[in-house]
Amino acid sequence: MYDIGIWPESMSLAVVTGALGYLLGSIPFGFILVRMAGHGDIRQTGSGNIGATNVLRTGKKGLAALTLFLDAAKAIVAIGLADHFGASNVAFAAVGALLGHMFPFELSFRGGKGVATYIGAAIAIHWPLAIAFAVAWLLTAAITRYSSLSAMVACIATPLAAFWMAGGAASLLFTSMSLLVIARHHANIGRLIDGTESKIGKRGVQNRNARSDF
Repeated sequence: MYDIGIWPESMSLAVVTGALGYLLGSIPFGFILVRMAGHGDIRQTGSGNIGATNVLRTGKKGLAALTLFLDAAKAIVAIGLADHFGASNVAFAAVGALLGHMFPFELSFRGGKGVATYIGAAIAIHWPLAIAFAVAWLLTAAITRYSSLSAMVACIATPLAAFWMAGGAASLLFTSMSLLVIARHHANIGRLIDGTESKIGKRGVQNRNARSDF
């Protein structure tokens, strides 16, 4: 577990670690892996996102699993490096990695929704939080069959779990990250309200476009 500081000891270090987190987070592993495998531009498939869920729509489960792992690893590595500069920099690296995944400069700021990177941050900072996320996701998915809603509920549950398991600073960090992930689901929220969001297990074009991408 990393000790998270609320205020940076050095603003310059905070900026550096945040930028480092962004650069690591912006590595578009889904885009790179799909292209290297000869399947073209992942942005032209399904939802157009570069996350593991959309990679899975190419039918390559191995590529999707590797994308999920690498997208989570971006946050883990960024946080580990930032911790060497002091605990107060961990939060900046985590948020930077998440923003990098969501808005990679290499792809004109069109990235994923950040769920895998969020999970990576949870694993790095206090691994039981990743379990709390998974439990909330699975329970919501079992009840509602909505992947997007499950991700958002899990993002609400994680800061609450962080307050109990890791303290107020960790809870504040995951609250800010959760707001970013939920904001990236704005189109899914609209479809949930309209009743047009597709459920897990459905087939068809609408379902490919409606799911929550990691």
